[in-house]
Amino acid sequence: MNTKELIAAEIAKVVPELEQENIQNLLEIPKNADMGDLAFPAFSLAKVLRKAPQMIAADIAEKIDASNFEKVEAVGPYINIFLDKSKISADVLGQVIAQGSHYADQNIGNGRNIAFDMSSPNIAKPFSIGHLRSTVIADALANIVAKQGYKPVRINHLGDWGKQFGMLIVAYKKWGSEEAVKANPINELLQLYVRINAEAEEDPSVDEEAREWFRKLEAGDEEATALWQWFRDESLVEFNRLYDELGVSFDSYNGEAFYNDKMDEVVDILTEKGLLQESQGAQVVNLEKYGIEHPALIKKSDGATLYITRDLAAALYRKRTYDFAKAIYVVGNEQSAHFKQLKAVLKEMGYNWSDDMTHVAFGLVTKNGKKLTRKGNVILLEPTIAEAVNRAQAQIEAKNPNLPNKEAIAHAVGVGAIKFYDLKTDRMNGYDFDLDAMVSFEGETGPYVQYAHARIQSILRKADFTPSADATYSLNDVESWEIIKLLQDFPRIINRASDNFEPSIVAKFAISLAQAFNKYYAHTRILDESPERDSRLALCYATATVLKEALRLLGVEAPDEM
Repeated sequence: MNTKELIAAEIAKVVPELEQENIQNLLEIPKNADMGDLAFPAFSLAKVLRKAPQMIAADIAEKIDASNFEKVEAVGPYINIFLDKSKISADVLGQVIAQGSHYADQNIGNGRNIAFDMSSPNIAKPFSIGHLRSTVIADALANIVAKQGYKPVRINHLGDWGKQFGMLIVAYKKWGSEEAVKANPINELLQLYVRINAEAEEDPSVDEEAREWFRKLEAGDEEATALWQWFRDESLVEFNRLYDELGVSFDSYNGEAFYNDKMDEVVDILTEKGLLQESQGAQVVNLEKYGIEHPALIKKSDGATLYITRDLAAALYRKRTYDFAKAIYVVGNEQSAHFKQLKAVLKEMGYNWSDDMTHVAFGLVTKNGKKLTRKGNVILLEPTIAEAVNRAQAQIEAKNPNLPNKEAIAHAVGVGAIKFYDLKTDRMNGYDFDLDAMVSFEGETGPYVQYAHARIQSILRKADFTPSADATYSLNDVESWEIIKLLQDFPRIINRASDNFEPSIVAKFAISLAQAFNKYYAHTRILDESPERDSRLALCYATATVLKEALRLLGVEAPDEM
C-alpha cells in the first residue's frame, strides 16, 4: 500500500460518506512542507455533512488513527498529515536496496507486444537532427513500457521507395563510381541526387528518364533492383554506425518497399466492403462521419498507390505478425492529419484494434529560432555527436585530468547530453538546438544528472560501503526526506510517462532527484561518524540506483566516474 492509499484508507474509516478512491484523488501536496506531506481539503464534505469545512476538518483530525503518522492536524478547512519519516524511509530504502535496478518494475503489460514505428530516415540521405527526435523519443518509450512488463518491438520504417530512386539510378549511371559510393555512401549518393535534381530542373527529359527507371524498379527489373538494393545496403551500414553511437537498435528494418506486394490486399478489402468511391478519377474513402473533412486518397487516377495505402498494409501486417496490444507511431506533428485518416480507414474496414494505435507527435527542432530545412541549415547528426563528445572531454579534462577511460566517458556524456536535452523537453514543444546548453555540467542537463550519479559513486567508494539486505536503514531529517519522497514516487512516474507517451516526465524526475541529492550533499556531512552514517550511505546508494535506472530508461549511460 502506498502513502496515498494508506491515508485515504484511514480517512475513509472516519468518513464513510466518501469512497476511498475519491479521497485519494482529493489529496493534495501542500505548497509549504511546514503544512505537512499531504493534505485533505474538507470542502467536498460540506454539503453532505451540512457543516462548515473547518468543523469537518477538526472532527476528522480528532478521530483519525494517527499511529501510522508523525502528526495529524486541522488547519482551517484542511487536514494536514505529516508522514512517519523513519518508517517510510526504512521501507523505501529497503525496497530499492533489495530490488536494485528492478525497483519499480511492473507487470502491467504481461508480456504483450507494443509496436513502435520510429526513426525512419530516407535511404541515401544524411541522418540529421530532424530524425533524432523520432529515434530517441520512441526508444525511451520502448524502455519505459518494457519496465511495465510489455515487450517493445522497434520498427525502423525506412524511406526506401519512390521516384527518388529513379533519379539516383540515372545519376549513378551518368556520373557514379562504385569506389566513391563504397568509401562514403551517404555523402556520395546525396551529391549525385542533388546534381541530378539540378539537371532535371533544366532538362525535363531527365525527370522522365528517372520515372522510367522507377517504373522498371517497380516491375522488378534486374539492374534497377540490384542498384536499389546496393544503395539501401550501403546506406544502412552508415545508419547503423550512427545508431550504434546512439545506443539504439531495431527489431525490424521493414521500410516502405517491404509493403509493395501487400497493398493490393488493402485495395481488395476496401473494394469488397464498398468503401472506395471515385473522385476525379482517383479512388478515395470518405471519412466525414469521423469529422475528417478530406477523404483518404487510396489510389491516384494513374493507378499509383499512396502513403496511406502503404501504411494500411503495414498496420495489417504488424497486427498479424506481432498481435500488438498497442501500435505507437512516433512521427512529427505535421503528420497528425495522416494518422487520423489511417485510423479512421481501418475502423471503416471493421478493424476495431485501430483504437490501439496512437500517433505520438512531437514538435520541431529549430536553430536560432528558424526551422531546419533540407536546404541550408540542416544539422547533421554525426558531426554534432563528435562535437558534443569533444566538448564533454574538454570539461572532463578540466575537472578530472587523471580519470581513466576518459574517451569512453566523454562519449557517454556527449551522446547522453544530446539525447537528454531532447527528452527533457515536453515532446510537443520542440526546442532550439544549442550544443553549449546541452553539454553543460550545470543546469537541467544530462551531464548534471550523470555527474550527480558519479559523485555518489565516489562517496560510496571512499566509504567502502555496500548496503546489507538484512539491515534496516532509516532517516528522519528534512533533506533526506525530500529524496525519500522522490524515490517512493518512481513507480508512479514511470506509469505517468507511459500513459502520456511522455519521456520528459522521467527526465524531469531525474533532474529533481539529482537536485535533491546535491542539496542533501551540501547540507549533510555524509561520511562523518554518527549513528546515521550507514543510513545516509544507504540513501546515497538508493539514489544512485534510481538515477542510473531513470537514465537507462532514457537511453543515457550513467558513468561511475566523471
